[in-house]
Amino acid sequence: DGNHFRHLRSIKTANLYGGAEFTAFNSNHSFTPKFHVPIRTNFSFAGPRKLDDIIKLDLVKDKSIAEISDMWMTYHEGKEKVHGLVLNGSKGKSVLSRAAQCPFFVHPVFREEGHFMIVSQFQTPNHFLLAFLEDYQMDPARAQPLLTISVFDDLVDSKDLALVRCDIINRGIEEDEGYKLCKYLIDDYSENEEFESVHT
Repeated sequence: DGNHFRHLRSIKTANLYGGAEFTAFNSNHSFTPKFHVPIRTNFSFAGPRKLDDIIKLDLVKDKSIAEISDMWMTYHEGKEKVHGLVLNGSKGKSVLSRAAQCPFFVHPVFREEGHFMIVSQFQTPNHFLLAFLEDYQMDPARAQPLLTISVFDDLVDSKDLALVRCDIINRGIEEDEGYKLCKYLIDDYSENEEFESVHT
């Protein structure tokens, strides 16, 4: 459950930028030997790259924050394997700024039979790509993204609003798992206490 997830997250550290070492853990809370993860710079991106590809910015420039937020959430509500979130502008800017500093992080996903690890990679200016850590270690060039997360900051200055889109693009991860990963990733990069585990 969520509490179990957060408890285990708190004891692991990861910073894969530049091939730095990552200390993994298993379900018994014991640490595994350190290893190096190579950097991949050419992750393919499947989701919309620009906010204007999803909503026409000219049509929302005169809308209120509440109206834009409602439009964004309503637009994504019925869509399969696509989710939308709304952040205030400062939180959105914090996520992007910190992700640029620490573009790699590793997240556990728990199932009844155990757990597996997901690596997230930030690509400037707005996008996260998430894949199985095991696939990434075997061959970074061929690791297939499971989901993509975009934090659009186009409306931060004018509306104090950041819009988040999560696209689940691979059957290897369940839709609810992808949505939880999206929310946890945003927390990891926006909350000071959570960011300490990223910035280790």
